[in-house]
Formats: sequence, C-alpha cells, structure tokens
Amino acid sequence: MNKTILIFRIFFLTMSLMACVLLSYVVEEWTLLPVVFVGMSVAALVILTDILLQGFSLRGLSAITFGLAIGGLIAYLISTSPLFEPLEADPRLAETLFLSRLALYVISMYLATVVALRGKDEFNLVIPYVRFSSQSVEVPLVVVDTSALIDGRIAAICQSRWFGYSLIVPRFVLEELQSVADSSDPARKEKGRKGLEILNRIRKMKHVDLRIYQSDVPDRDAVDSKLVYLAETMKAKLLTTDYNLAKLAEFHGIEWLNLTALVKALNQEVSVGTRINVELVRPGKDAGQAIGYLPDGSMLVVNNGRKWIGKEIRVEVDSVVPSSGGKMVFATHYPDIADGSV
Repeated sequence: MNKTILIFRIFFLTMSLMACVLLSYVVEEWTLLPVVFVGMSVAALVILTDILLQGFSLRGLSAITFGLAIGGLIAYLISTSPLFEPLEADPRLAETLFLSRLALYVISMYLATVVALRGKDEFNLVIPYVRFSSQSVEVPLVVVDTSALIDGRIAAICQSRWFGYSLIVPRFVLEELQSVADSSDPARKEKGRKGLEILNRIRKMKHVDLRIYQSDVPDRDAVDSKLVYLAETMKAKLLTTDYNLAKLAEFHGIEWLNLTALVKALNQEVSVGTRINVELVRPGKDAGQAIGYLPDGSMLVVNNGRKWIGKEIRVEVDSVVPSSGGKMVFATHYPDIADGSV
C-alpha cells in the first residue's frame, strides 16, 4: 500500500511539472521558471497535506460530511425562523444579521461535526465500511485469530459442516502469519506455514463463507487490540486459542469460541463396558500392559496390549479411576473384539 501511494505521488508530481511547462508555453506572458516554481510549490503543499492526513479513514470523512450537512441544516432552520424577523425589519442591523447568521452556521457545523467524529463508529455511510449486524446477514460472524489457524482444528470443524459462522480473517492476521512463516526460527516457521496451509484448505471449501477483511483498524498497534476492536465493531464473536486474548475479549463483552472446550464436549463419555479405539504408544508398569491416551489427554492402561504397541486396537473399559490429573482408565484387549463400531 505504501509503495503504491509513493508511486502515485511521484506520478502526481510529474504530471504537475508537465502541466506547468505546458501552461508556460500556452500563456505567452508567463515565463517558465516562475510558473514551475509556483506549480510545484502547490503540488508539494498538496502532498504535504496528504501526509498530514495519513491515517484519516473514509469513515472519518463520512462522519465529517454528515456533521457538516446536519450542522448546516440546523443553522438554516434556525436562521429562517421567526427569531431573526426583528433584525430583518431594521436595515441598520443588516450587517449584524449577516454576522449572526454566519456565526450560527460556523458554530452549528462545528458542534455537529465534532459529535459525528466522536461517534463515527456508530454509523457508516461509505459502503465498504458498512458494519455487519445480525439483522443484515443470514449467519453470524466470527473473527479468526492467528492462533486458531495455527492450531488447525478449525479446518476439520469447517469440513464437518457443523460450523455455522461466516469466517472473517483480517488482513493484519494474514500479515502476522506471513511474518511467522518467514521467521528464522524453524519452529515458528513451521507454525506459520501450517496456519497458511489451514487457511488455504478452508478457502477451498465451497460451503464455507470465508471473508478477508482488507481494511486496517485505525489507532491500534497490537494485533490483539485490533482483533478485539474489529469483533466489537462488527458485532462478531472471536475464534482463538489464545487464553489471554480470550480474557481480553470477555472484558470488552465479546463472546469467544473455545476450540478446546468444543473438542472436550465431543469426546466420547468413557464408562465400564465402553469399547473404544486407542493407539498404544509405550509399555506399562506391569507385565503385558501398554499405555495409550484418550482424546481428552486421559491415560489409558491396556492389559494384554504390550505386543500391540505402535498400533491402534479396540479395547473394552474395565474401570475408571479419578486422579489428580483428571482420570485414569483401565481397559483390556480381547482377541475376539473386532475393529469397528460397537
């Protein structure tokens, strides 16, 4: 974006210079150097104004336009009211009448513009900045964080068609993913590439409504602050696995979707007699035992399963013992238990 603006500024200066040269030839009374000096000074002043207005968004411009229009309308209604009739009847007060109306217009337009600028986030008159609301869209919105893309489980959830939200991925989240992927740290680089791959997987799912939010968030530097502000402005929920960001969102009254809580809620309830598939990863303490883990992280001790280490087998739960870390499950592998559903 900055490179594009720089190129456009150079193009503007070049066109201004050519216009000055052409004007000096068309008007014979004007010499070349004074015309070029004045013209380029005006062009430089325009670019300086552009630089001073850097960060001023179309949303702010729409607020100013709205404020000026409302302020002018209020001043017009007051100035044409019977309040000014005594002044109009006396010709000697014509100058006072003019100054009074001028002051009324200036004060009304100033106050209305200030009020509009302070509440510019409450309305949007420019189409690209129209705020989403539950009344104007068929499905609710959710803003996706970098951590949720790196986590990867969102792709499987979207693939299942159970995810009933439109996904909003801000441009600054993509830039953060790209910076992580370009990191010199191999671990961070792998995470960044995984996040980009997950995003590409979701983009290919035709049934998923994925939207890239192109505009940046004004007056915000930290990515977390931008995400919270964007979710609050768009009346959207926040999808993240970052606990600190989730608590920040809760503080601002924004609902957040917890992928970990969702996965735990979908875990199969394990009780005596339940048959489940488990991958055995290491030997147990007692003879013949092998250890595996349930999706929620609980340890599963399998009797007669040592020879199946490194493979996935079907076992039957014998007992469930509560522990300080949650629960410990004991199961037995019987040769007559076939793989498949119960």
